[in-house]
Amino acid sequence: MDSTEHFLEPVSPTGQYLNSSALSLSILSVLESETPIHNFPVLSILKNDFLPINSRFSSIMVAEKNGIQRWKKVEVNLEDHVIVPILPKGMSPEFYEEYLYDYLSKLGMDPLPENRPMWEVHIFKYPTCNAAGSIIAKFHHSLGDGYSLLGALLSCLKRLDKPSIPLSFPSHHSSNSLKHGDHNMITSILERVPQVSSWIANTVLDFGASLLKSSVIKDVESPIRSLRDGVEFHPMALTTIEFSMDDIKIIKNRLKVTINDVITGMILLGSRLYMEGETVNSSKSNSNALVLINTRNLGGYKSVSEMVNPETNTTLWGNRFAFLHVPLPKLSTDTLSNPVNFVYETQKIIKRKRNNAAVLLTGSLLEKLRKLRGPETAAKYIHNTLKNSSITISNLIGPVEKMSMHNLPMRGLYFFVAGSPQSSQVTVLSYAGKLRLGIAVEKDFIDPNKFKSCISDAFDMISKAAVEP
Repeated sequence: MDSTEHFLEPVSPTGQYLNSSALSLSILSVLESETPIHNFPVLSILKNDFLPINSRFSSIMVAEKNGIQRWKKVEVNLEDHVIVPILPKGMSPEFYEEYLYDYLSKLGMDPLPENRPMWEVHIFKYPTCNAAGSIIAKFHHSLGDGYSLLGALLSCLKRLDKPSIPLSFPSHHSSNSLKHGDHNMITSILERVPQVSSWIANTVLDFGASLLKSSVIKDVESPIRSLRDGVEFHPMALTTIEFSMDDIKIIKNRLKVTINDVITGMILLGSRLYMEGETVNSSKSNSNALVLINTRNLGGYKSVSEMVNPETNTTLWGNRFAFLHVPLPKLSTDTLSNPVNFVYETQKIIKRKRNNAAVLLTGSLLEKLRKLRGPETAAKYIHNTLKNSSITISNLIGPVEKMSMHNLPMRGLYFFVAGSPQSSQVTVLSYAGKLRLGIAVEKDFIDPNKFKSCISDAFDMISKAAVEP
């Protein structure tokens, strides 16, 4: 071995799954600036603020002779990682916004070079309908999940009003938190759940259903799921929609549910409205959503410094998430007359699935597959889990306060996940009193603006029904 080579820790099993021949996912994060981007010191920020966050940002993934993959430290030429697209000047915000979404779609399809650290920054200096300019950060998912990478991104920003004070996040209390690999989980559940037999039955039922849906049972073709092979290699049509967190909280308080329940119910109802609008009775098809959950055992959302510093808590960094299969409630006359039932039904399903051990059993299954048949087999299992479902919903919590990066104030923040073999996905991120949904759908198959309009209609329906006496 060359004495100049510096090998670090082995690549985690999930990191290997997400960078394989079967599956390769990337995260596209977009920061929207309130003011034009001029003379932005991106190289200085990357060198002084970004690279020191985690050694993976200056490492590549290599396989040793024994097949074990490790992170290998390399010299980083920052200029290779910064791209500034050049467009005609003087065009309308609508022109630049359409170009930005097409740019993001193409960026999601382009593989990151594996001979250098797998991240890039793109400086889009043109005004869109929502921003004076945009900063795009592309990360390969093997570097970490949304929780980790959001923390890395935010560590380069400061509070706009009081830069010396750390960013803060909404309180996040959940009695349903899962701890990955917690051997005391069964004991805790026995103490919490009077009907042990029901818990065991739900675990067996949900694990068995998940196993079947990830292997042999596929969602039917529908207006939100094509049967096209290789969807992950084709362009996605992208758009976003924004809601007020105060409006979401009003619904939450009236229905006595969580914010996540409201959001997920709204997205699933919007999906069914789109399906019915495209093909009559398709809203009654057997379709499933994959809802991503964070498997870290968190009493609350951590500070940025805690999120990005693995020495303070080794459970924070990396890929620590799991999928919940959530059947889309069917659209009916009763649902349309009382749309809050969509929220209640979604809440009931997710609560049951989070309160048993099916997620842990699925994690154990992946580990067994990896040990017995290699990481590629486990990656194919995850690929099939995504491919066999209709839509994925991922949700992250962002800062309460507005942010700035070297005196550049940020108006908005959203993200997409690229490389998933699905026709539709929705990402959710809160920031400064707003909730931003990123909608990514198969281009020339799903109309992104119509899909967005259906989600907006679903919100209006649920909001009206929730506040009515």
